[in-house]
Parts: sequence; C-alpha cells; structure tokens
Amino acid sequence: MKRRDLLAALSIAALAASPLAWAQEFGTAAEAKAMLDKAVAAVKKDMNAALAMFQKGEGGFKDRDLYPFCGGPDGNFTAHPTLTGKSMKDLKDKTGKPLGEEMYKVAQEGKVAEVDYMWPRPGQTEPVKKVSYVTKVGNQVCAVGYYK
Repeated sequence: MKRRDLLAALSIAALAASPLAWAQEFGTAAEAKAMLDKAVAAVKKDMNAALAMFQKGEGGFKDRDLYPFCGGPDGNFTAHPTLTGKSMKDLKDKTGKPLGEEMYKVAQEGKVAEVDYMWPRPGQTEPVKKVSYVTKVGNQVCAVGYYK
C-alpha cells in the first residue's frame, strides 16, 4: 500500500471514530429537545394531524434515532413507531424500571422533565442509557429520547 493510500485510510478511520461522526450517526440531547419543542407546537396546532405525523415519521419528526412519542389519558401510546395502542404507562425498561409510569408522573404542561432508562438502540438488543425529554401537551404526554 502506498503511503498516500495508507494516510487516507487512517484519516477515514480516525474520522469514523471521532465524536463528530458519532453525533452525525445518532441524535444529540440538543436535537432531541428541539424536536420535542417542535412536536409540542404541532400538537397545540392540530393534535390529530401531529400524532399522525409522529406515527409516520413525517414532517421532520424522524431524524436518525430521534422521534417523538406520545401517550393519551388512558395510558396508551397514541404515537410511536412500533408501540401505538399499547400501554405507555406500563412500559418498563430492560432492567425493570417503570419508565412509562415515571413519564406520566413527571409530565407537566409548559415544563420539560428528563427520564433516564436503559433501552437498546434501534436494530440492537443490548440496552444502553437513554434519556427522554418529557412534557404534557393538553391530554397527551409526549417525549423525545436520545441515547447517551
């Protein structure tokens, strides 16, 4: 291998391992918070249209591993890529932590709380730390989570 090719390969490997590359592959805390703010505005404008967009990942509501999810007053998901209609309130993480119950407990209109739990990244099985920003909008508990 020529020296030039070796240096190019090493540069690519270093970039792939850098925090910048990591941030591009996965959503950040700031991006999750911004998406929640956008989701809140959408729910306030038209709840049914917003929940449909969240469900489909349309309108900028799906970005890498970031997406909003919501639960209604009955405790069931009203929008989630795979769990819509199932109980959000009874959801537990991979260690048994009742994260859904905690989300409902801390959600307040006009305030954003954080709930941390262990959850696998999309397409993986090993749980890692995830933090969701949670708020209440009308009768919906909505959140956007990011992986640490």
